[in-house]
Amino acid sequence: MSYDADVIVIGAGLAGLTAAAELADAGRKVIVLDQEGPSSLGGQAFWSFGGLFLVDSPEQRRMRVRDSRELAWQDWQGSAGFDRPEDYWPRRWAEAYVDFAAGEKRSWLHQRGVRFFPVVGWAERGGYGATGHGNSVPRFHITWGTGPGLLEPFVRRVEAAVASGLVDLRFRHRVTALGRTGGAVDTVSGEVLVPHDVERGVATSREVAGAFELRAQAVIVTSGGIGGNHDLVRSNWPARLGEPPRRMLSGVPAHVDGLMIGVAERAGGRVVNPDRMWHYTEGIENWNPIWNRHGIRILPGPSSLWIDARGNRLPVPLFPGFDTLGTLEHIMTTGYDHTWFVLTQKIIEKEFALSGSEQNPDLTGKSVRQVLGRARAGAPGPVAAFMREGADFVVERDLSALVRGMNAITGEDLVDEDGLAREITARDREIANRFTKDLQVTAIRGARHYLGDKLIRVATPHRLLDPAAGPLIAVRLNILTRKSLGGLETDLSSRVLTAAGEPLPGLYAAGEAAGFGGGGVHGYRSLEGTFLGGCLFSGRAAGRAAAQAVG
Repeated sequence: MSYDADVIVIGAGLAGLTAAAELADAGRKVIVLDQEGPSSLGGQAFWSFGGLFLVDSPEQRRMRVRDSRELAWQDWQGSAGFDRPEDYWPRRWAEAYVDFAAGEKRSWLHQRGVRFFPVVGWAERGGYGATGHGNSVPRFHITWGTGPGLLEPFVRRVEAAVASGLVDLRFRHRVTALGRTGGAVDTVSGEVLVPHDVERGVATSREVAGAFELRAQAVIVTSGGIGGNHDLVRSNWPARLGEPPRRMLSGVPAHVDGLMIGVAERAGGRVVNPDRMWHYTEGIENWNPIWNRHGIRILPGPSSLWIDARGNRLPVPLFPGFDTLGTLEHIMTTGYDHTWFVLTQKIIEKEFALSGSEQNPDLTGKSVRQVLGRARAGAPGPVAAFMREGADFVVERDLSALVRGMNAITGEDLVDEDGLAREITARDREIANRFTKDLQVTAIRGARHYLGDKLIRVATPHRLLDPAAGPLIAVRLNILTRKSLGGLETDLSSRVLTAAGEPLPGLYAAGEAAGFGGGGVHGYRSLEGTFLGGCLFSGRAAGRAAAQAVG
C-alpha cells in the first residue's frame, strides 16, 4: 500500500514544529496537520513569555547564582512528588530533561539563533524545606523575543522544508480517528473544516467542508492539552484540590480542546495522570480579549499582601510567586474562586509583569531602548492599561475607598475594612526593623540579596499604608486554566505505550499531549520554564526516533 508521507505530525505547535524540523533534517517527507488556520502556526508558544528552565547557565553565573545538575534534580524531585506506578516513565523523562537543561539545551538553542534576556527570573520559590517544592535558585530564562522569538528558528526550518518539498502544511484538518494496519498505526482520518481566516487566537468556525484520509509509516501526536475545554478540566479535576471552580478564565484559546488525546486513546494508547494539571491563581480578565474568557496571568514579585475573598491573609508560605498549586489547593477550601492582591503603586511599578508575548512588547520586539524604559518611574505600559481598563483593578488613595471598590467588584460585602486594616497595620509594623517574625517580610528581604531581584523585580520594603508609596491598589485574582500535566504515556523515544506497557507500533506523542514527556514529566508540580522546554525536548526526541524508524 502506498503512503502519502513518511510521517504525519498532528499539531503545528512548538512540539510539532520541532519534530517536523528534525524529520526534514533527516530527509523524511512529512505532512503536518492542524485544525486551525495558518495564522495559528506555532500554537500556544506564540503567546508565551518565552521562559526556559536552564541549569548552571552563563546568565546565572553572571548574576552570581551557583547552580548544578544535582541541585536542579533535587528540586525537580521535591516538586514532582512521583508516587505512582505510572510515574516510571515520567521519572525517567524528568531525569533526562534535567540532564538536557544542565547540558546541551542552551548551546543547541544558541546554535539556532535563540538568545536570552540577561536577568534570570526566580519562579516557584517554594518556601518549604530543601527537599520540598520549589526552585532553590533563579532558573527562569526569558527568551529575547519571548514566545515568537523561540518559535522563529523552528518556523524558519519548517518553512524551508516546505519550500524544498519535504514538509506539507495542511491547515483546517481536524483529526477524528487513527487507524491501524497489521497492528501498526498508519492511517489518519478526519474532517476538513471550512477556511476561516481570522487573527491568531480568535475562535474559528467548526463547519465541516469535507473529509480526508492519509497514510504514513508513523504518526506523531503533538496536539496540546485541555486548557481551553473547561468541561474536560472539570471532569479531570483532582479531588485533592477540592471542588472545581465555578468560574474560571482561559489562559489558552478554545481550540486547545484535548480531543486528540481521546482519539489516540481510542486507537490503543494509554493516558496516565489525567488528574494532574497546572492552573494559575493570579489570573485577571483581559480588558481587550482575543478569545472567550481570555485571562492574563500576573507574574508577581513577592511583596503584595495576598488575601482571600473575605480579607484573610493566605497562610505561610503562600506568598506571591512561591507555590502555585499549594495556593490553588488552599483557595478551593475557602468557598470562593477568587482572591486579592493588596499593594501600592511603588510595588506595582517594580513587581508586576504580565505573562504573554503581547503583554511585553519591549521584550517581544527585542527593543533594548524600551526594555531600559522599565527602569523609569511608573508602571509598564501594559500594566498601566490594566489599571485603567481592567475589571479586576481598584485604585484608591485610602483604605476605606479601596475596600468599597473591592466589594463593588464582587457585588458582596465580603471584605471587612476593620479586619483588613488590622492585618495591614500589623504587617506594616514589621517593616520598622531589620528583623521580623513575618516570614513574607523575611522572604522579601531575602529576595533582594539576589542581584536580579534587587535591580528589577522586588520593591524596597515599605509600609503599605505609607502615603508616599501610594495610591493603594487591589487586584481581584481568578483561577486561570493553563496546562495538562498528564497525557499519553511514552517511552524515552516518544513511542506511545499501550495499557500493557508495550509500544503501540507507529504512534508517537510529544509536548503537552504526552504530559511533556512520559505522560507527566512534571509529576504534581512544575518548576516553571519547563513547558516550552518540554515541547522542545520531547518533540526533538519524537522527530529523531520516528525518522530512524521509517528510514
